[in-house]
Amino acid sequence: MSGRQGTILAVDDEETLQRIVKNYLEQEGFTVLTASDGSGALKLVEQVEVDLVLLDWMMPGLNGLEVCRRMREFTDVPVIFLTAKTDELDKLLGLELGADDYITKPFSMRELAARIRVVLRRMKRGNAAATAAGSGQEQLVRGRLTIELAKHAVLLDGKALTLTPTEFKLLVTLASAPGRVYSRLQLLEIALGEEYAGYERSIDTHISNLRKKIEQDVSQPQMILTVFGVGYKFGDFA
Repeated sequence: MSGRQGTILAVDDEETLQRIVKNYLEQEGFTVLTASDGSGALKLVEQVEVDLVLLDWMMPGLNGLEVCRRMREFTDVPVIFLTAKTDELDKLLGLELGADDYITKPFSMRELAARIRVVLRRMKRGNAAATAAGSGQEQLVRGRLTIELAKHAVLLDGKALTLTPTEFKLLVTLASAPGRVYSRLQLLEIALGEEYAGYERSIDTHISNLRKKIEQDVSQPQMILTVFGVGYKFGDFA
């Protein structure tokens, strides 16, 4: 990570909250960049390497959900939503679009800093686990698919794919043990952590999004297979 603790992009149209977040996180050792709208946030993420994005859900113009969706087309940078919404379906929607966490307003600055560190640690552990998942291998080759573990990259027929952090973790987990069946709960805990227990069905959306990127025909998947009543497994490409 760049900076002492990492570089954070805080995106919020509320100038007062943006200033408070920036001042507090800088005191905590983070480097903080700011944007007041979705378009500005997208430009910054494309131009500057950041370690995490704090993204306001409700903004004029491009809202947080749309910004997150567009980010996931070209980057796997962790995203934490900041929002006044409290509905469980809203939380699921954010997670399904590729967000890594969700903080409901109002929140304490101490909680915000703690949640940022949790997500950054989770990403670091996930990268390390992905690197080790192949039992010392630097890559996994499964049919048309190549997973570069150390580089955190995925190639399909030699062409690089853009996966969210959750999609990458799911793919590495499944592809590392072809034929092994994982329940939704097991995959949820691997991809998002135990704190998201109860959101097992969100795994179906992540798997669906992943299949769209790696399968030739999503109606007849060959790589990620559904085991009805149980969960998912990776096809045997030995």
